[in-house]
Amino acid sequence: MLDGLPLDPALAGRLSARPRLPDREPLPPGRHALGLFPERDAVLVVPEGIDPRAPSPLAVLFHGGGGSAERILPMLEEHARARGFLLLAPQSLFPTWDLVIAGNGPDRERLDEALAHVFARYLIDPRRLAFAGHSDGGSYAMSMGLTNGDLASHVVVSSAGFLTVQMQAGSPRLFLSHGTRDEQIPIDRSARRHARLLREAGYDLTYVEYEGPHAWNPDVVTRAVSFFLDNPAEA
Repeated sequence: MLDGLPLDPALAGRLSARPRLPDREPLPPGRHALGLFPERDAVLVVPEGIDPRAPSPLAVLFHGGGGSAERILPMLEEHARARGFLLLAPQSLFPTWDLVIAGNGPDRERLDEALAHVFARYLIDPRRLAFAGHSDGGSYAMSMGLTNGDLASHVVVSSAGFLTVQMQAGSPRLFLSHGTRDEQIPIDRSARRHARLLREAGYDLTYVEYEGPHAWNPDVVTRAVSFFLDNPAEA
């Protein structure tokens, strides 16, 4: 509430796009800029063998501060091709996500538009729809995932620095990982604190610490992909 008025769900980060029956032509296999925005467009990776009319998993992958879709896609792209899930990489309008700078704004709108674009072309399995990211992207994935847990069934977080949630919905499963030698975002003031808060709030949490710096870990990412694909949410 603000001055006696309810908080605008959009300002709180709520998304309106939802999986539905597709009614537009799917894209061929490959990596595609969606053509939605003149700058920093969203990118969709379509693996071979995706049937647009059969339920497919979708992972939405958020880049770190100063990053881009191209820089973050290697975190999950080979897994998407090998295991057959759609991979959407939105890009922040500015060097990092609006939530990091000043609150939900254009990036929430752009994410909603990119998701609606994908939902119009592919039948998405709502039990396997993940928000994932590293660093600022991990913070954004976790914050947006808890705000939209009735959309995101899973949240995969690597080396996140903060968690900002003004409105919670649903109960997504979370996979939280962080390097014990992270000097950029020390683990004691981030992941360990987040894990405690999430467990206290009753979330289904898998928490992994690994020996490493501020970088996603390939072996941990492989575990996270299995967490996402092999443990679908309840219908």
